[in-house]
Amino acid sequence: MRTGSTVKKPTRQSPKTVTGSRPTSDISDTDNGPVRGALGRRGSERRCIVTREQKPPEGMIRFVVSPDNRVVPDLAGKLPGRGMWLSASRDVLDSARTRQAFARAAKAQVIVPDGLADLVEAALVQRMLDAVSLARRAGQTVCGFQKCREWLTSGRVGVVIRSESASPDEFSRLVSGRRSLPVVTVPDRVLESAFSRDRAVYAVMAPGALAQRLIAEHERFSGVAGRPLPDPAGVSKEQAEL
Repeated sequence: MRTGSTVKKPTRQSPKTVTGSRPTSDISDTDNGPVRGALGRRGSERRCIVTREQKPPEGMIRFVVSPDNRVVPDLAGKLPGRGMWLSASRDVLDSARTRQAFARAAKAQVIVPDGLADLVEAALVQRMLDAVSLARRAGQTVCGFQKCREWLTSGRVGVVIRSESASPDEFSRLVSGRRSLPVVTVPDRVLESAFSRDRAVYAVMAPGALAQRLIAEHERFSGVAGRPLPDPAGVSKEQAEL
């Protein structure tokens, strides 16, 4: 037997990671089911199937395919099935239809309804109406110039709501001294229906979850709306928190 020499055992090396020019991501184009909570956990992101941008789900719109192969908007993020995500933009919604983005993401032939962007816009208006109606029943919102002004001067406001037909000059007088508050502009029927009035152009809502919900829905609505909206001044979710 030979002595005086040591035989070294080959060492195992970790496999090399091959990288290309395109960065990898663990964010999928689709999800495998409804997101937990209202629209997912804070900090989570989804990728738009058209723009490939990654964004928090509360600023996007989820779609699923129904059993009859129709594309259905899932604004609450709770419908069962594989979810496909789009940025909350009318241009993106229109592009998804013309570029067959839904069929590619679903890996199947699907039926995209005519006027998809209009359907999403109408559904977002209804969600804003639901938020204001819930706040009214909970005693967290009031309408009318005088009542709104009283809440504003007493520091009880988390978000100011104005209808599209509101007078700019009168609105300036309403928020005088409170211009740092978040403001959302909604279609006239939102306040008229929520407060059961023939005309309602101003409302304010107390800080809290419903105020944050309204601001989030308004952000999505602003991107999808088929017409220019007055630019809300200083919309900030943090300002609406308790």
